[in-house]
Amino acid sequence: MAAPQVLINAIGCAVPPHDVHQAFIDWAEAQIVDSRERALFRRMADRSGIDHRWSVLPEGHSPTAPGGFYGAGMPPTSERMRVYAEQAPALALAAIARLREQVALDGISHLVVASCTGFVAPGIDQIVADALGLVGVERTLVGFMGCYAAVAALRTARHIVRSEPEARVLVVTVELSSLHLQDDHAIEPLLAMLQFADGAAAALVTADGEGLAIGRPFAVQLPDSAKLIRWTIGDTGFVMHLSGEVPGRIQAALRDEAVRAELTGEQRPADIALWAVHAGGRSILDAVEHGLDLAPDDLATSRAVLARHGNMSSSTLMFILADLLAAPSAGDGVALAFGPGLAAEGFRFQRA
Repeated sequence: MAAPQVLINAIGCAVPPHDVHQAFIDWAEAQIVDSRERALFRRMADRSGIDHRWSVLPEGHSPTAPGGFYGAGMPPTSERMRVYAEQAPALALAAIARLREQVALDGISHLVVASCTGFVAPGIDQIVADALGLVGVERTLVGFMGCYAAVAALRTARHIVRSEPEARVLVVTVELSSLHLQDDHAIEPLLAMLQFADGAAAALVTADGEGLAIGRPFAVQLPDSAKLIRWTIGDTGFVMHLSGEVPGRIQAALRDEAVRAELTGEQRPADIALWAVHAGGRSILDAVEHGLDLAPDDLATSRAVLARHGNMSSSTLMFILADLLAAPSAGDGVALAFGPGLAAEGFRFQRA
């Protein structure tokens, strides 16, 4: 008996109301002592492809200004996790409310939650399940995988539906990256922090109806790359290390025919109609475009999400898929995200 087709029926997205992008740029420039490096940072910020980044931190003034969350110095990890425990479930529930506007959420049998920017117990999955009244729902929590965690969450939902065709799986991603600002004066970590923002998304995955049909997942590990993306727990939040080598390594890997075959099967990248590439930054999207010899418009959806929201870690790919669902375009697609390892993970899909 053939396994059922598995569909992302709909996706709801939510961001907080506080745009902190320009406030961060102003703060970061003041952190840089050398005037030439300060000018370089400004040029890189102007070329980042990001117009807005949203944060759960209070509105009314910059988080780094006096009275702001970071105004008196870098808060300890415990204080950041206190905010996470309050705000992450609220933002996740806002995304679920957006999803409910599109599709009925009765009969949810499984809940898969991905988040790498905080820890709380009972977990986000339990808090969300309780808030929704999901009694007896089977829960899975995907944690600390970074930007490709949405792939892991949707892949898990696919496995569930393929084994239980009547399953109705609610997939949620929620990330509060703005809780992890670091007091740094070097240009590379400041440029890394320039990318990240807060956001949540929720998807319904079933074997019924219409949507994006999830195909075979793939995972590619780049050799000798473990140190390029690191995410460690420090005394003042989670510390991200994002090497400037990452875009070049991604571009080189995508020129390898074996890697291309893993991503696209027997199709040429140019023949893929729909691309959902994690918007990790403008340089990441440029690396994918050049590495796969794509047309400039092929990553337009990913670039638009980057401009509106920045890099929301695992939620970013969900926002891109949501935009593709809302568009009239049809055909074969590839979802692709990168994260610690350095690894590339994703899946093929088709607009059904």
